[in-house]
Amino acid sequence: MPSAPNDACSLPLRSRLCECASWKTLLAHHRSAGPVDLRAAFATEPGRATRCTASGAGWTLDWSKQLMQPGTMPLLLALARERQVPERFAAMLGGARLNWTEGRSVLHTALRAPVSSSIPLDGHDVVPGVHDTLRRMEHFSNAVRVGQWTGATGKRIRHVINIGIGGSDLGPAMAYQALQPWRTRELDCRFVSNVDGNDLAIALGGIDPEETLFIVCSKTFTTQETMENAGTARAWLVSALGEAAVGKHFVAVSTNLEKVRSFGIDPDHMFGFWDWVGGRYSMDSAIGLSTMVAVGPDHFHEMLGGFRAMDEHARMSPLESNVPVLMGMIGVWNASVLGLPALAVLPYDQLLARFPAYLQQLLMESNGKRVDDHGDTVSWPTCPVVFGEAGTNGQHAFYQMLHQGTTVVPIDFICFRTAAHPIGRHRMLLNANAIAQAQAFAFGHTADEVRAQGTKDALVPHRSFPGNRPSSFLWSPALTPASFGALIALYEHSTFVQGIVWGINSFDQWGVELGKSLAVDVIKGLEDASAASTHDSSTDALIRALRANSV
Repeated sequence: MPSAPNDACSLPLRSRLCECASWKTLLAHHRSAGPVDLRAAFATEPGRATRCTASGAGWTLDWSKQLMQPGTMPLLLALARERQVPERFAAMLGGARLNWTEGRSVLHTALRAPVSSSIPLDGHDVVPGVHDTLRRMEHFSNAVRVGQWTGATGKRIRHVINIGIGGSDLGPAMAYQALQPWRTRELDCRFVSNVDGNDLAIALGGIDPEETLFIVCSKTFTTQETMENAGTARAWLVSALGEAAVGKHFVAVSTNLEKVRSFGIDPDHMFGFWDWVGGRYSMDSAIGLSTMVAVGPDHFHEMLGGFRAMDEHARMSPLESNVPVLMGMIGVWNASVLGLPALAVLPYDQLLARFPAYLQQLLMESNGKRVDDHGDTVSWPTCPVVFGEAGTNGQHAFYQMLHQGTTVVPIDFICFRTAAHPIGRHRMLLNANAIAQAQAFAFGHTADEVRAQGTKDALVPHRSFPGNRPSSFLWSPALTPASFGALIALYEHSTFVQGIVWGINSFDQWGVELGKSLAVDVIKGLEDASAASTHDSSTDALIRALRANSV
């Protein structure tokens, strides 16, 4: 992609998508070309798979089974150019305030920038601060891992509990499972996010306070769910070891020095990050402290290297071979042109079982928007509903609907050629299932084929598959810390590409706030039966029904 000015103000406000000539051309192409039949497409295009494959940063994307004519992707890339995807991407890398509703830059890519680089923001180079934080994380992680950091009674730390929510939980929890082959067996990490007390109670079950370290992740140190859990965890520790023990068993990932100090945490044990890092883009910041403790600094830096490799691929590659751009534009085609309302992410690796949940926040919190940069209601679908499960588990759950249901759902398959835990024929069988499912979704099983197998006529409709279910197939040679980081960056950048095309701000999340603010008044009603009501009749009835002391 070409370079662009660093100042967001130098970029013109985007026109509305519906006004773009390339958008109108794309819609006309869709109307004139008619529906794609994947069986016919592969029969008449012997080079389709080769033409529809691109690679970057250790990942290969095969999008030949998407519902596209040969001329579709060139038109999508023309739209990307008209929507200034290259320029916006370069502006993001340069610190432009693309999160304009909050007046913030979007610089999560700086979290993995090499120490030799320079990224100026408001006259200050942010890279030294990033690497200073990384060095402090390394020192702390090594101290915990080798037993140098002990609890208040001198015992070695055996359990680390990460307390956060949203991006402060989903990323670290997902990474802990994904990087299981590289984590130390000396430590057990647990993750608490839900304000439901069951979550914390389960995490605290069977562990010794003397051997437990809590990492409290909240940028403001005011997040309701996180601080409620942190306060309860603090009380649990104090009841066993006394008030003086807090500083040896709690550290913070935050920017609120005063609240961290008042909680009882030494400011030297606070790890900060910056307002140009959105929560769902923060797992490679200090929010990843539990990840670094679990896998060690070296493997954490390998993960950062994978992030950086995909950043460079996205920055340097022409659009025609740019994997994040191709993925992003496939998403635009499926959601906004074909009107397909969902996306199934199917990692065929148990280590990535939490990856679909992680992507739910990344994609839906970023692009689940109904107004564009002009404040106007959009007239095109934006983010699809994201769901998924690790293969082959999902095959015995929701694949029935994907194959024969009335809703067509695009699919992202994710595979690795080799296994982190090579056991017998398991990896071969796993990959065989992934490849076969992609084939089945694309080509189906016709009524004639079913009859030819000797199926009774009454059962033919039930055993026929329509096919033409679109999918992309992503694969890498192996799941490693580096390929893992590159995969996350791939979805980060493809999400951004879609937001640019749709003309929405992918980096704010105002929709998170309304329910949380209304909960303040509901809490009053649940705690005090005499509190004056300001609610509708349904809300008041629910408050009465669920008030703990109502019976």
